[in-house]
Amino acid sequence: MNVLASLLVLGLLIFFHEAGHFLAASMQGIRVNGFSIGFGPALIQKQISGVTYSLRALPLGGFVSFPDDEKDSSIPKDDPDLLRNRPIIQRAFVISAGVLANLLLAWLVLFGQGSFVGLPNQPDPGVQIISVQTGEVAESSGLIAGDKILSISGQKLGRGEEAVQLLVRQIQSSAGKEIELERIRNNRDKIITITPKDNLGIGKIGAQLQPNTNDIVRPAKSLNEVFNYSNGEFLDLLTRTISGYKGLITNFSASAKQLSGPVKIVEIGAELSEKGSAGLVLFAALVSINLAVLNSLPLPLLDGGQMALLIIEGIRGKPVPEKLQMIFLQSGFLLLVGLSIVLIIKDTTQLSVVQHLFNK
Repeated sequence: MNVLASLLVLGLLIFFHEAGHFLAASMQGIRVNGFSIGFGPALIQKQISGVTYSLRALPLGGFVSFPDDEKDSSIPKDDPDLLRNRPIIQRAFVISAGVLANLLLAWLVLFGQGSFVGLPNQPDPGVQIISVQTGEVAESSGLIAGDKILSISGQKLGRGEEAVQLLVRQIQSSAGKEIELERIRNNRDKIITITPKDNLGIGKIGAQLQPNTNDIVRPAKSLNEVFNYSNGEFLDLLTRTISGYKGLITNFSASAKQLSGPVKIVEIGAELSEKGSAGLVLFAALVSINLAVLNSLPLPLLDGGQMALLIIEGIRGKPVPEKLQMIFLQSGFLLLVGLSIVLIIKDTTQLSVVQHLFNK
């Protein structure tokens, strides 16, 4: 059920992203002829009012299609309602609407939790381990998902995000040096030793961390408190997500191993959903923000790549040559499919059930 819940959340987030593009075009009277969730062959397909809605075999994203993309379209090329014939500002709104929809959805999810479920209490002391990377130091030291770390080398970590940052700083500054962690598992306290891996002078153990939250919520005292909670959590998640992508660009060798595909994302979602509605809300908000930031990158096939072409068009005063656009998009398609396959294989082999089969 936890896996099903995370799959449903992931599907809904993709749906809202594509719905953002669709609504932005429809509201401006721009012609749309397709709305798809997934890629590849259509499993379910239905045409309504000239728009083909479909659910496809590869659940790696989705797309909204326009008559502009069809070579044999019966619509005249100079039709003012075609996307390519609209002013740049209108096209920019359509392109950016998916990102805006995901950001808005993340905030609404947090606001909805605060309004109807309640606000989380003060986090418990320490840091919780969400997942452990196969073959890394954390795994070889015996750490597993669900473990809680209360102190490092005798220093108490405190609570919340500050505890996570303190633990990260201590690990990063202890490359190749043995440190002691106070670990709690099944209410049993134990001191374990661990030596962070030296990665260009920065220590790492290969574990994903989060504040040690609990399942207890309390009613909000006022609407203003809900707004403050939603804004604070949203900005914190957005800032951390942007920092993560920035680290991927500035220090790719250290960050590349942290890349996760759809299999790992679903696994993390299932683990968080075990914590109840609060965990599922955190998963939905975090993935929605990640989809927004990822799609903002100026890469082929992503919204950021389309926006980059639009900016170049605005500077040149005319569109980028169609041949160059095709090369740009095709290279992006190959990169996306290739990376997705690699990540799916990598994440699947790291699942505990698969590891168990290999170790038999």
